Amino acid sequence: MSAAQTLAGRAEHLLEVRKSRFLVHACPVNTPEQALAFLDEVADPQATHNCWAYRIGQQYRFSDDGEPGGSAGRPILAAIDGQGLDQVMVVVTRWFGGVKLGVGGLVRAYGGAAAECLRTAPRRELVDWAEAELACDFAHAGAVHALLAQVEAGKLEEGFDEHGLRLRLRLPAARLDELAAKLRDLSRGSARLHRTDRTP
Repeated sequence: MSAAQTLAGRAEHLLEVRKSRFLVHACPVNTPEQALAFLDEVADPQATHNCWAYRIGQQYRFSDDGEPGGSAGRPILAAIDGQGLDQVMVVVTRWFGGVKLGVGGLVRAYGGAAAECLRTAPRRELVDWAEAELACDFAHAGAVHALLAQVEAGKLEEGFDEHGLRLRLRLPAARLDELAAKLRDLSRGSARLHRTDRTP
């Protein structure tokens, strides 16, 4: 199974359908609060509708913002899911051009504009992060610090006690086993590493 992806940054796409303009703004987000802050930022109060959807893991929401039920927000969410993206917020702003599109036309316009924006936007892989605590003798401190860079581990905290160096780390979950194996080799089993976050 390929790693989940999100957007590498913001993206925009403009579509015109029978004189109505549909402007898509898409953005990577980590929380519902970020998603709604992005909506506040890009929504145009002068526009006819600002419809939106977000997907953040198992959490999702969408809004038709006055369009017929099911004709805007749900097709935008379907576009996010159809592109296999996560942690994404999409806002589609519509300026009515005087020609009614009907529910089917709206579904195609909102869903199609969102899908095209997401299809052409640059992406990045979502990394599953883990937090861990590491304890080792002073004698191994230099080698341990060199090891952290090899497994893309960042230090959240660093301290010392009578037993030696203590670190709190953040690193890709997929590299935890690699770090543990290298620590065992380096310290002949004396260094300790245990995962502290409760991600299953």
